[in-house]
Amino acid sequence: MKAIVVTDQAAGTAGMTLMERPEPQAAINDVIVQVHASGFVTTELAWPSTWTDRRGGDRTPSIPGHELAGVVTALGYGTTGLSVGQRVFGLADWYRDGTLAEYIAIEARNLAPLPGDVDFTVGASLPISGLTAWQGLFEHGRLRARQSVLAHGAAGAVGSMVTQLAREAGAYVVGTGRAADRQAVLDFGAKEFVDLDNDALEDAGKVDLVFDVVGGDIGKRSAGMVRPGGTLVSVVGPVEARPADGLAVDFVVESDRAQLSEVVQRVRDGRLRTNIGNVSTLDDAVAAFSPTERRKGKTIIRVRP
Repeated sequence: MKAIVVTDQAAGTAGMTLMERPEPQAAINDVIVQVHASGFVTTELAWPSTWTDRRGGDRTPSIPGHELAGVVTALGYGTTGLSVGQRVFGLADWYRDGTLAEYIAIEARNLAPLPGDVDFTVGASLPISGLTAWQGLFEHGRLRARQSVLAHGAAGAVGSMVTQLAREAGAYVVGTGRAADRQAVLDFGAKEFVDLDNDALEDAGKVDLVFDVVGGDIGKRSAGMVRPGGTLVSVVGPVEARPADGLAVDFVVESDRAQLSEVVQRVRDGRLRTNIGNVSTLDDAVAAFSPTERRKGKTIIRVRP
C-alpha cells in the first residue's frame, strides 16, 4: 500500500516520504480500515510517540497521522461493535502506525460510525479538534451555561470548535487570534475578539474558563484572567502559570466513541461547522504539509478519490 513514512525526527515535514509499505494485519480487537481521508497535525513530528514505542524503543520507519475516515474491510479476533463495510471515523493510537496510508489497523473502540450523509473529508477533520474541544470544555473545564470562556486561537481547527461548542452550551465566548482572523472568529460565535498582536489581552477582563492552545507568554498572562474558582485548560503541555484561586489542567486528548457521535451529530444538524482549509491527495501530501504561506483551517489528505 502507499503511505507517508518518516524516519528522521530532525527533518520535520521535509523528511516525509511517500513509499510502499506492507498492508497492516488486524490484532485482537482491531479492525482494518480502508482510509478515505486523513487529518494530520504537524506538531506530531515532535511527539515522542511518533518515534518510539511505549517502552521507548525505536519504531521507525513510522506512518504519521491520527485522524481518519474510511470503511472497515476486516475484523480482528474478538472485535465487536463494528462490521465489514461500515463507514467509520476516529482517532488512532499515538504509538501505532497512523492514518496517512491506504489502510490502517486500529482498535475498534477508537472508532465511531460515520453517518452516510457526512463526507469522509468532513469526518477526518473532526476527531482531534472535536474531541479536544469537547473534553477541554466539559470534562476538564466543567463548563456551564452563562459562564464566560476565553478561547485562544479561535479561528484555528481546535479553537473554532471550542468557540462553537461553548456558545452552544450557553457560554459567553471571547476569541483571540490575529487581526485577519477577526471576522472568522465572530462568525464561529464569539461575542468579542482580541487581536493578540495589537490589543491588550487583559482588557477582555476576567473569565470562568481559559482554553489555551498557544502557551508561552500568552498562556502565562491568561492565568491571571481566570476568576476565583475558574479553570485554565491547556493542550500545549504543563501549565507554566496557574490561576491564583482556580484550577490549571493540561491534558492529552483521548478517543471516545460517544463523544465522536455527539460531535458528528452536531455537524449533521448544523450546530457545528468544520474548519477545513486545504484538501490534498496522498501523492501531494508532503507538499501540502510544507506550505510556503499561512493556511487557514485544517489540511485534509484525501487518500481515496
